[in-house]
Amino acid sequence: MKKHFLLLLSTFTIWTVSFAQDALPYKIYKSNGKSVTYDKMVEDLGNKDFIFFGELHNNTINHWLELQVFKSLQKIHGSNLALAMEMLEADNQLIIDEYLNGTIQERHLLKEAKLWDRYKTDYHPLVDFAKQNQLPVIASNVPQRYANLVYREGIVALDKLSDEAKKSIAPLPIQVDLTLPGYADMIKSMGGGHGQGSANPNNIAYAQAVKDATMAHFILKNAGKKIFHLNGAYHTQNKEGIIWYMNQYRPNNLNLITIHTVEQDNLEKLLDENKYTADYIIVVPKDMTKSY
Repeated sequence: MKKHFLLLLSTFTIWTVSFAQDALPYKIYKSNGKSVTYDKMVEDLGNKDFIFFGELHNNTINHWLELQVFKSLQKIHGSNLALAMEMLEADNQLIIDEYLNGTIQERHLLKEAKLWDRYKTDYHPLVDFAKQNQLPVIASNVPQRYANLVYREGIVALDKLSDEAKKSIAPLPIQVDLTLPGYADMIKSMGGGHGQGSANPNNIAYAQAVKDATMAHFILKNAGKKIFHLNGAYHTQNKEGIIWYMNQYRPNNLNLITIHTVEQDNLEKLLDENKYTADYIIVVPKDMTKSY
């Protein structure tokens, strides 16, 4: 009887493990569509100076994976690692630093910094891990009010800002190539760009470019440590956006790598349309429940 029970238990364990593997809610592919394990991806990431994780903002698997990658990179690099985030605006850097070094409490951070609505669930675990391990957190994004200014009045409107305000933006003038597919598609998808409050059909792309340029600027400003940057997938898709500006600001010796997230009905094969969008592509189920 004991022998039969152990055999049944062993069979159940094998079935459970197999089911867990089959039901994994994501799959990782290299750019050419070849599947790869998490460990192999992390091994590659660990050899890079700049790691970009392009997320779907409302996907909980993305946020969990970001934390796992951050923890894995910390095991490799120890204190020689920094977290940088689109979700934090550059003019809040002082508040973030004061929270990390214990000068202020988290309630002050939550009240005074311009945090995203789902910060507590989506990004707090990463910031908390950085705090526990004394790792810097870089607020890389342009203040939203300046991106909105560009959307309303055009990129030349940045020239009228004070010198203090310009400290939170990439150095002016910011060059923008509207022929890049990402920006061109953005203008096209917005019906020519004539959105509410914008008279110039190109302003939606200019506003996006100011974000991309500013993120690239603050990432490079903090170069020296390995930098793990979180951003919306569109900001690094096809190595445009932030990556294009990284290459403009430092055209040589950029040791970077990108991760891009896509949704598919089937995880077992990377669709051709999703190939080569990044060095690694994480596929998540299209029917996964959204966080908002």
